[in-house]
This record gives sequence, C-alpha cells and structure tokens, in this order.
Amino acid sequence: MAQKITLDEALKLVKEGDHIVSGMAASEGRAFFQRLHEVADRVSSVSVDNCLPLYPYPYMLEEKYADTFTVNSWFFSPDLRKAYKNGNITFIPNHLHFAGVRRTFHKHVNLYVGNATPPDKHGYVSLSLSNVYEKHVIEQADTVILEINPNLPRTHGDLEVHESDIDYMIDVDYDAPELPDTKPTEKDEAIGEHIAELIHDGDTIQLGIGGVPNAVAEALTKKKNLGVHTEMLTTGFLRLHKAGAISNKQKSLHKGKMVCAFALGTKELYDFIDDNPAVMMMDGNYVNDPSVIGHNDNQVSINTTLEVDLTGQCASESVGTRQISGTGGQTDTAVGAQRAKNGRSFITLYSTANIRNKETGERERVSKIVPTLKPGAAVTLSRNDVDYVVTEYGAVRLRGTNIKERVEKLISIAHPDFREELREEAKAMGYIR
Repeated sequence: MAQKITLDEALKLVKEGDHIVSGMAASEGRAFFQRLHEVADRVSSVSVDNCLPLYPYPYMLEEKYADTFTVNSWFFSPDLRKAYKNGNITFIPNHLHFAGVRRTFHKHVNLYVGNATPPDKHGYVSLSLSNVYEKHVIEQADTVILEINPNLPRTHGDLEVHESDIDYMIDVDYDAPELPDTKPTEKDEAIGEHIAELIHDGDTIQLGIGGVPNAVAEALTKKKNLGVHTEMLTTGFLRLHKAGAISNKQKSLHKGKMVCAFALGTKELYDFIDDNPAVMMMDGNYVNDPSVIGHNDNQVSINTTLEVDLTGQCASESVGTRQISGTGGQTDTAVGAQRAKNGRSFITLYSTANIRNKETGERERVSKIVPTLKPGAAVTLSRNDVDYVVTEYGAVRLRGTNIKERVEKLISIAHPDFREELREEAKAMGYIR
C-alpha cells in the first residue's frame, strides 16, 4: 500500500545516477521538480526525462546544475529552448505513440514522479490530465511517487492506478496549469476557413495546439455530428461541443466518446472532463497508433509545420539543427488519418516568416515554402506521407502527385512575392522546365 510522505522525504529518495521520468505537461509532479535542484549537493549523474514541461524548474534551466542533471525531453518547451545553451539538455527523437515504450526499452526507470487525483472508495487514483506514457512508465519504474492533488479533474479511460501499485504519495494543493486560448490571427482564420471547406459533417477530428487549430475549431462550429479522436484534448473541442458540432454519434471506433491521450487547456475544459464518462483518456500507445487511428472512418488530422520544401518534406520541429519542439504525434496522426476510409491529413503553415538577418541584424520576410529545407532540419513528416498542405493562400493536395505536380501546387499557395523566385529555383534543381 502507498505510503504518505513529505516532499523532503521524497527528495531523499533520489540517488546517485538515478533515471527519473516526469509526467507530461499538466501531469508533472510540480512540487517535486520545483525543489529537485536541492539534491545537487549530494548526488550527481541524475537524468530526467520530461515532455513539454510547463514550469521553469531550476534543475533544468540554471547552468550551475548542468553537471548534476541531464535533461532528456520528448518535446521541447520554450524554457528548454532557452536553456539548451547550458549543454545538459537533449532531445529524444520519437513518434509519440512509441515514446514511453521505446524509452523504457532503452533505459531502465528508477523513479517516476507525476500527479494524480485522490484515491476513490475502491483505492484507485486517476492520472487525470495525461496518459501518453505515464501508466506504462509507472508499471516499469522501480519507485513511483505521485503528488495527490484534490484540484485535478478525475478523468476516465485506462489511466486508473490502484494505490497498491504506488510506492509513495505526497499531499499537494495547487491548481492544474492552464493553457490560455490563443486568439487566431487573420492568417489563422484564413487557413481555418480553407480547411473547414474540406471537413464534412460526421468527420472525426484531431487538432493540435496554437492559433491555427483554434481557428479551425472556430470555423467548424456550423458542422454537425463531428467526432473526436485526438492526442491532445483542447478547449477548442469544448467550444465545438458547446456549439453542438460534436456528438461522436457517427464514429466507427468508440462511438459516443471523445478519445484522447492528454488534455491541456482552460479550467472550463477541466471542469468539463471531470468525471465525464463521455471522455476517454487512453494510453498514448493506443490512441496515437496509426493502425488504431485508421479504424476511424472519416478521420481528419490537422497539424502545423515550420517549413515545407518543394517536394513536400515537412520540418515541423526544428529550424536547421535548432530543436524547437518535437515530433509529437504529427506523423502518427497524419499517417493514421490517411489509413482511414475517407480520411484526410492537413499540414498548415503561414506562407512567410519574419526572421533576423544574422549579417545586418534587421528582420526580413522569408518564404516558409522553400526549395530545400535548412541544413540539418529534422524531417518530421516525409514527403511520402503528406496529404494536404494549407497556407493562408489556399489548400493543395499532394497525395499521389509527382514532384513536378507538387512543385506547381506548392508554389500556388506560397506568398505571391516569392512565387517567381521559387519557380526559378525549381528549374535550377531540375524539378520543372
């Protein structure tokens, strides 16, 4: 049976050379990680795996702790990008549905630290806001510490853990972290409208994070009988549900249920999913498995990218060699959606970006549809797996097209100021005549 301990006692459990895994995003053990740096005076060679950490923890950001802690992340946050210069932060290449499975195959977990709801009358806690890899890692770890927080929503699915499978519990009392709604820009709204025109009543939707997905959600409010099968459940889905656009009644898999692997949004979203049997928080290894996604007839995947080359390669996580975010579930959901009967996948991006010229220091506008990706860029979605690409100038479908056709289609949705230049580059590379 789980033993109640204090935070001080929990920190004493960290040993030399330990491999610690944190819960993802809103499921991280905030109280523990806020003080983890305090053990630096007695241990070394501690590695911590995390995914989209939401708070600026000293152990991972302050350079003086770089010799003690190695930070391995499945998905970079802005804080990790800033601290990357310290030299102790590295990225774990992954498809999200394999994240926990492949990591625990490679490296044994000594300590898992996350949060959960208080036990119910049967002794089960809910892992609440994420089951991407958390339950799998709990089953593999030598020691499990959960911060028991009465402010977390009790969610349903396969993320219940009995207190007999937990080693230690720490009582905490903090609010679940919120992700404010990002107000869509005019470009976001244009992209959202282009996609909405290609979404049908009864489709099952996957959305990502940010202004474009929020704009898509706003553009879909007039649709009917939409379903949800998504890695991330956002406030945008709640808005669609309240508008009457989501019913889940026409889903071919888990009919009547919203299926997700984690949730991150506003308190309104958390109140909605609390003890709601219509929301299923399932293991990410299942939710994001392309073969599972493919069982959803009319599945639609909508994700964003940073840069697309003229053959359709999508660099969605890095700018050159600089890691920005992570692969996440982009490949999982894009490939899975195209396996589905009548399924579609959309990759979105602005046609341009304003970047600082290293030589002049001035900001200049550049095209995000490019002849070739920046040297060292990670190809998140290969050109073999791209379906629709959407900018504020339109949507083009690349599925089944040859290189020449792709070049013409992609140039047609590039910013008008760059189309002739892209055409000349394509000729120089022998893509077109």
